[in-house]
Amino acid sequence: MDINTSELCDMYADSIDVVAPIFTNYGGAFSYAGEITTIKCFEDRGLVDKVLASSGVGKVLLIDGGGSTRRALLDADNVQLAVENGWEGIICYGAIREVDLIEEFDIGVHAVNAIPVAAESREIGDLDVAVNFAGVTFLPEDFVYADGTGIILSPEPLEIPE
Repeated sequence: MDINTSELCDMYADSIDVVAPIFTNYGGAFSYAGEITTIKCFEDRGLVDKVLASSGVGKVLLIDGGGSTRRALLDADNVQLAVENGWEGIICYGAIREVDLIEEFDIGVHAVNAIPVAAESREIGDLDVAVNFAGVTFLPEDFVYADGTGIILSPEPLEIPE
């Protein structure tokens, strides 16, 4: 699916939120969209791994890692797991690692930055809660649309022009 966030902004200006441009796209997919599942965690990737091991067809994982760039919440192993389970994309308000490997996967991966240090895996955090960062409040079951230009959020699915 080709997403053009600029076009969607023009069409749905009054019903969407635009996420502040703090993210870099590290994944191999140029654009992606889906219903969000949220995780709130800090320097712990245990819940991320657990959620990515479940079916993600039509979904985007949105991780609120507190903006920390001290420990990576994603690496090639859990991104490969996401691809195997059908996730459309991952947005990480935090850091990732192994970016050279991640760009080879056919999935969108937006993150704040990269660092080679892995986060712990104790499954500490919250699943399916409202999170707020980048000027937007994300609610579980909202919809995100992302491409190289940016990320937008909608409470309802948007009709994508062909």
